[in-house]
Amino acid sequence: MEPRRIAIVVPEHKSKERIDIFLSREIANVSRSQIQKWIKNGAITVDQKSVKVNHSVKPFERIDITIPTSNPHDLIAESIPLDIVHEDAGLLVINKPAGMVVHPAYGHATGTLVNALLAHGSRLSQENTMERPGIVHRLDKDTSGLLVVAKDDFVHRELARQFSEKTTRREYVALVWGKMPNPKGTIETFLSRHPKDRKRISVSGTGKKAVTHYRVEKRYSFLTFLKLRLETGRTHQIRVHLAHIGHPVFGDQTYGGRSRQLAGLNRKQTILAVELLERLPRQALHAKTLGFVHPITGKEVNFDSDLPEDLRGALEALDRIDGKRTDPVLTGPEQPCKRSRSNPF
Repeated sequence: MEPRRIAIVVPEHKSKERIDIFLSREIANVSRSQIQKWIKNGAITVDQKSVKVNHSVKPFERIDITIPTSNPHDLIAESIPLDIVHEDAGLLVINKPAGMVVHPAYGHATGTLVNALLAHGSRLSQENTMERPGIVHRLDKDTSGLLVVAKDDFVHRELARQFSEKTTRREYVALVWGKMPNPKGTIETFLSRHPKDRKRISVSGTGKKAVTHYRVEKRYSFLTFLKLRLETGRTHQIRVHLAHIGHPVFGDQTYGGRSRQLAGLNRKQTILAVELLERLPRQALHAKTLGFVHPITGKEVNFDSDLPEDLRGALEALDRIDGKRTDPVLTGPEQPCKRSRSNPF
């Protein structure tokens, strides 16, 4: 299979920065050390010329990256159970459990959804690199829920187009810290790789536009249960957006959703919060609904999934212990933040 090729043009107002640091933020799931190896091997050029790892990027430079593909035999088929919500001649819809990585990457060569799909026996599209057969979009390792897998390249391209044009329907549910004061809102920011930690995403003045709509489903004394709809699908988008407005996803270690939120709770709330954090060793975020136009039939299809056991158990505990102290969802203005189009909820 041909190597994957990426072209990046340095933004007009980009300040001086080493190329390996710059690219480690721009390319997902690739370490700075790996980028340095590609530069030394000639896989990365700037304006069609080889550079050294300490090259400083300048506005309007064109960076071409040729990402080597692994030997297809490097991918191992593993007999891992799959929760298949739907399967037909063109695609599968999978309910991914929390803890499963979607595709092999650095540090995750086995145990991924791709390894499980290979053992399932279905053919998979080759539109992506060899390490990502069939993968049209992704969910974070510790986010559970629905994603679609393409069996051939035509289906893959058509689904990718729908994701790119924002015509798919993607709804999530999340348990977040704090009592959100307004019944619904829209969060709109620009997101980019964190300048000091490449594994994190941050809100910035530049980067890619990201839009998240939310609606309050239920309030508890110190938590809120939300429904969210993505207008865009950026890496860690929901997690970063909710942390940005002061309501990080419950259990989210990366974006401030675990023990640091315990300060300020009373004794009963603290005991309950600690119990819930033990139930949920991951972020309380689930991709519940997925809809798109089927590339083969041309008909709109929608899929829904039940809440996973850990999140369902946490909500049941909240309803039992904390439910009587909740207040109803109030009417009023939306959460004050930059908005795009009207909230679809």
